Amino acid sequence: MQIVADHKIPFLRGVLEPFAEIKYLPGREITAQEVKKADALIIRTRTKCDQDLLHGSSVKLITTATIGFDHIDCDYCQKEHIFWYNSIGCNASSVCQYIASVLVQWAKSMGENLSEKTIGIIGVGNVGSRVSSFCHSLNMKVLQNDPLREEREGNENFVSLNQLLEECDIITLHTPLEKEGKYPTFHLADESFFKRVKKGLFFINSSRGEVVKTGALIEAFQQGSVSNFALDVYEEEPQVQDFLLKNSFVSTPHIAGYSLDGKANGTADCIHHIADFFDIAPLRNWHPQSIPTPSQSQDITIDVLGKSLEEVYSMAIIHSYDVLQDSKKLKENPERFESLREDYPVRREFPYFRVHLKNSSPQTSNVLRKIGFNVVEE
Repeated sequence: MQIVADHKIPFLRGVLEPFAEIKYLPGREITAQEVKKADALIIRTRTKCDQDLLHGSSVKLITTATIGFDHIDCDYCQKEHIFWYNSIGCNASSVCQYIASVLVQWAKSMGENLSEKTIGIIGVGNVGSRVSSFCHSLNMKVLQNDPLREEREGNENFVSLNQLLEECDIITLHTPLEKEGKYPTFHLADESFFKRVKKGLFFINSSRGEVVKTGALIEAFQQGSVSNFALDVYEEEPQVQDFLLKNSFVSTPHIAGYSLDGKANGTADCIHHIADFFDIAPLRNWHPQSIPTPSQSQDITIDVLGKSLEEVYSMAIIHSYDVLQDSKKLKENPERFESLREDYPVRREFPYFRVHLKNSSPQTSNVLRKIGFNVVEE
């Protein structure tokens, strides 16, 4: 059995070698010639799996270490009987951590209290659901829009897009990219979208770049409908317009889901897909045994005395991940978009960290636990 794998997928080397011949390549160098004799591909978003890549190959299985799968031509794969799998929800907690850091840094910068804000979540799947839970834990008012879920579950927990746009101080997008079908999301955030928003909106997109019409966002910002915006994805990435870099509150190089915990989950999913498809029993429950530690301490001590609840959870969140550091790197070196992704430092999610609280209250401890931290009361 021959497998071609993206060389930047972590924890992969050495796992499949006892069972297959593995060739590791940069994602953009996985070409038709390289996959011609491959039985399976293990990829990320930078490898476009379509007819140009797959025609005439022996590929039977494609597994991507990502939630998104718009880099896979699903129709072509179905026609050619090529099975494919994405890593559903693998980095959802990582994206939630990213949104959390964006929100607390924005509130800190603007002198706002998040508990007084209404946030709209468009797309309430694996990621959106976690963001919703996080925002509820901060006592924010949360409005959810997801027409697919509303069709299945009823409208009790969902609102119309119009209501969400009109009432929300903050909007964050968590939809897949759909160009066709009943609910297309391509350019969902267009001129009409931004004309309906509450004036002074803080707009966040960490889903897919093409969900937002860039020109419409720029116009909305210039006219004051949008007062701040944070972007992790872009229509023309890795190219990012100078206007976006100069005027955004946050611009990052498509790394919201790049926690090492999320990457470990994605790699494990890929291994499980290979194991199930090719009947490799020893790998069916495989998971990385150890995950490297980040540069910052696993422990943070906070004396709660004299601090507001928002100050305490903001300190903990920013200690775990400071999105402004990633934004600074891209804004200063936009030409390094790809290398900033490829060489991304170790980031760990909330459950890795221990928050030691002095003079704490049950409410403070409870909120931090809901966010996902391990709390030690001293």
